[in-house]
Amino acid sequence: MTVTERPDAERSSDAENETSCWLAISRVPHIGPVRIERLLARFGSLASAWSAPQEELRATLEPKPLAELLAARSRIDPVSELDRIARLGIRIIHPGHSSYPKLLAEISGRPSILYVRGELLPTDDASVAIVGTRRATPYGRQSAERIAGELARAGVTVISGLARGVDAAAHRAALGAGGRTIAVLGSGLDVIYPPEHRGLAEQILESGAVISEFAPGTKPDAQNFPARNRIISGMTLGTVVIEAPLRSGALITATFAADQGREVFVIPGSIFAQSSEGTNALLRDGARIARNGADLLEDLGLGVGTNSAATQGRLPLEEDERRLYDALGKEARHIDEVAEEAGLTAGAASALLLTMELKGLIRNHGAQYYVLR
Repeated sequence: MTVTERPDAERSSDAENETSCWLAISRVPHIGPVRIERLLARFGSLASAWSAPQEELRATLEPKPLAELLAARSRIDPVSELDRIARLGIRIIHPGHSSYPKLLAEISGRPSILYVRGELLPTDDASVAIVGTRRATPYGRQSAERIAGELARAGVTVISGLARGVDAAAHRAALGAGGRTIAVLGSGLDVIYPPEHRGLAEQILESGAVISEFAPGTKPDAQNFPARNRIISGMTLGTVVIEAPLRSGALITATFAADQGREVFVIPGSIFAQSSEGTNALLRDGARIARNGADLLEDLGLGVGTNSAATQGRLPLEEDERRLYDALGKEARHIDEVAEEAGLTAGAASALLLTMELKGLIRNHGAQYYVLR
């Protein structure tokens, strides 16, 4: 062993100590993601911040959160608290942890910690959220089952909220297709809601995970669910809304998805159905129609056929087309910005972008904004 190497047991102990301090600090009132980032920038780790002298903490925290942290240090033993959680069969992960969802780590206001039962895998980065009303019609349930099953068979992880109606249909269809699914709760992991879905939650653990940002014992209070919804959208490449009235948690999830820069898809419904008023409003506001899993795979670049981004990137391109292609990415860009970067006039760029769209290389995002397929 060289002098720079450390025993695995020592590294594991350090990681556990850091996780225990994330757990302890996440429970301190007035210390959320922004102040945690400040502590990390100042001390390098939360383990160092937890044991830092008061004078050094005062340079990073305002008086009230500082007082709360000092009070917490006198009453909380981080390692003992982590052990208590582990005895419940629950793991803790935090940003920077190898299992923390990569897409979720990118969003503003990401959870400081997640409580996890089951396994989160790197392949879960290819995931889609399916959400909708708890009072799903037969059409809504059938739509959720079809799309979740098709996505699961394509190797895409289906994420939803374990609620009645659309959520439950999506979870069950993903499991029935032999795929992975993850349920995000608005309660502690030991308080499954609704209670009749305890069996479904146990099934999910066999091929996925059940997660929450809420501590064990937390009840499913109404105010928890909007916060839960930002995790559902934040973990995924896109959110599919299937049946949602105008006042619906599914619409909150769609709003989060749009704010996070993720795609929003809608299964169109009857203009006469109250359960489709919200989804049809999303369509009017610019959400994308999805008819089946294939539409989602293509639009999100998850397919393996000729429409996948990797295949299209190998198509022969003229020099000017290649410059335009290289100037585009996953974020939509205006034609003027793309043309300038490619060294072309707006007129020349417009004609070439139309040709590239017909080739299936790019997508017109509307209002002269373009993005790679």
